[in-house]
Amino acid sequence: MIISFNRPYATGNELAHVAAAAAGGHWAGDGPFTAKCRAWLEARTGTRMALLTHSCTAALEMAAILADLKPGDEVIMPSYSFPSTANAVVLRGATPVFVDIRPDTLNIDEARIEPAITAQTRAILVIHYAGVACEMDAIMAIARRHGLLVIEDAAHAVMAGCKGRPLGSIGHLGVLSFHATKNLTAGEGGALLVNEERFCRRAEIVRVMGTNRSQFLRGEVDKYTWVDQGSSCLPSELTAAFLWAQLEVAEEITRRRVRLWQAYHTGCASLERDGILRRPVVPRHCQHNGHLYYLLLPNARSREVFMARMKERGIGCAFHYQPLHNSPAGQRFGRCHGGLSVTEHVTDCLVRLPLWPGLEDHQQEVMGALTDCLAGLAD
Repeated sequence: MIISFNRPYATGNELAHVAAAAAGGHWAGDGPFTAKCRAWLEARTGTRMALLTHSCTAALEMAAILADLKPGDEVIMPSYSFPSTANAVVLRGATPVFVDIRPDTLNIDEARIEPAITAQTRAILVIHYAGVACEMDAIMAIARRHGLLVIEDAAHAVMAGCKGRPLGSIGHLGVLSFHATKNLTAGEGGALLVNEERFCRRAEIVRVMGTNRSQFLRGEVDKYTWVDQGSSCLPSELTAAFLWAQLEVAEEITRRRVRLWQAYHTGCASLERDGILRRPVVPRHCQHNGHLYYLLLPNARSREVFMARMKERGIGCAFHYQPLHNSPAGQRFGRCHGGLSVTEHVTDCLVRLPLWPGLEDHQQEVMGALTDCLAGLAD
């Protein structure tokens, strides 16, 4: 039997909702199902405005426009991230400034941010890795001292929180992902969370080709026209209908993922005590969402051997990001501040285990294989 690394979860209501959207005749964006998803996100996160987008990448690019990034500006961010994070900055002509991550949570090291600030710094872009919060109190305090924006890349973090506050709602702007690899999925999709009133009207404009179409549809203007920069960021109503089926049972999906995560965590405790691996660290003030479960093995060679052994057993595991600062584009468009030794170590040693609702029936098999496949690696 093959146990895949990821399997998108369907609630059973997706196709019925898509059929209802199709029968309703509103197939383009911003129909009734989009309105339901927006209302759910606004109620769940407390954001001032939630705007569905066709991808989290699109939401990041919208955030970069709203931040008024321009050539010569700088944005501080971790290198341990997906290229979309840096691309949103680079597309505005600005420079990503990469700093190292914490060795415990693998999130941006808040102690590295302030030394990296220059007269050109305009924003701090944080990534809540694995659905575990960055140290947002410290980061927001730094931003206030220096007059900077904070953009939260909460692609991993729908339904996760920090001190009771939903991730994505703490900074000035936040983004979520509903990609097929995420906890709640529409296949492709995302959302921009606008947490300050001053960005709301412009966010609507940027999302619809730089036009004031949203105001027109509300009867606030008698015609709509091009008024600002923007792009076509709306998802179709069919996508929103699919997503609505997931949001309806978001609490249950999250509970199932957290139970799977906790089973791994408990099962790997003795392996950590024996020095074979390191488990994820979740600070007490963080409410994670079971997005992914990773192990840190001693070195790149041990990870390679472990993953090969698991593959032989038919169990899919995966490493994760290649650091942006070492990539061809990262070296061309960005720069580093300070050493990034933690980032480089994690890149070599991290392995992700299978985690998806439905894995419950196979998790003991995975744990047994994991223990066998780790044998001898710490020697």
